[in-house]
Amino acid sequence: MEAEVDYSSRNLSNIRNKKRRQELFKQLKHQKSKAKSKLKKAKKKLIKEQGEDAVEKKVPKTIENQRVYDETMTYDDEEVLADQMTDELAPYFNRETQPKILITTSDKPCVRTRVFCKQLALTIPNSEFFSRHDQDLKKIILKAKERNYTDVIVINEDRKKPNGMVISHIPDGPTMHFKLTTSRIRTEIRKAGETTSHLPEVILNNFNTRLGLTVGRMFASLFPHDPQFNGRRVITFHNQRDFIFFRHHRYQFRNEKKCGLHELGPRFTLKLRSIQKGTFDSKFGEYEWMHKRHEMDTSRRKFNL
Repeated sequence: MEAEVDYSSRNLSNIRNKKRRQELFKQLKHQKSKAKSKLKKAKKKLIKEQGEDAVEKKVPKTIENQRVYDETMTYDDEEVLADQMTDELAPYFNRETQPKILITTSDKPCVRTRVFCKQLALTIPNSEFFSRHDQDLKKIILKAKERNYTDVIVINEDRKKPNGMVISHIPDGPTMHFKLTTSRIRTEIRKAGETTSHLPEVILNNFNTRLGLTVGRMFASLFPHDPQFNGRRVITFHNQRDFIFFRHHRYQFRNEKKCGLHELGPRFTLKLRSIQKGTFDSKFGEYEWMHKRHEMDTSRRKFNL
């Protein structure tokens, strides 16, 4: 009597006859599929009899859940909370000031950048688009201080499309510089909706480190305090692997249980490059943090935000 041979994928590679190898591979694939289907049916039966807790749910391994531990991860840290009470953004969170935003561009912007800035001004309440006309950015910030603006947003470009964003908080900073990619204006978004004047709800996802908390607070300070939920507008800043995805949607309630999202635009992706103390100063500014690729990007599982 001949002994049964276990034809695993490793053993199949040693069979020289191509036709025989292909036939055995099909048989092996069928056996695996059959065993998988049988296991799936057994799990369904067990869940039906004993409930969902009877079967252990497997958690897939991802880069996010295997990230390198960061000592600055903030969970109700007393030192962090004390710093927040006295930092440059504290007047906004204490409701002493309301945001008033000035949006401008780099020198001689292309048409696409101007359109992007105008749509961003419609997205952020209490914001105004200002044509730069070759004015120095430091002078623009001084004028913004005189007119009680709280933030200046500058959209830089590469003469074809937007490629950078600078956010400078007035009057004492900080100033953040971001790389801007994958920008889409409304006409490039399929079935994009029209923006209303309702104040949006702001959602900040995954800003967990000390640095990430600072960046998240900066984004939050661009929007008014009390959202108008009846407008169903929502602005999302979603951080994933240090890439910040900006999305603008409106809720659509289909029935009592289901809710959909209608994208309004624009959309873009940011990556933090530096944080500078005070307002914008390219020559003599003091940097609190700067992205150094050769030192910081040593592991795919290590993130800063």
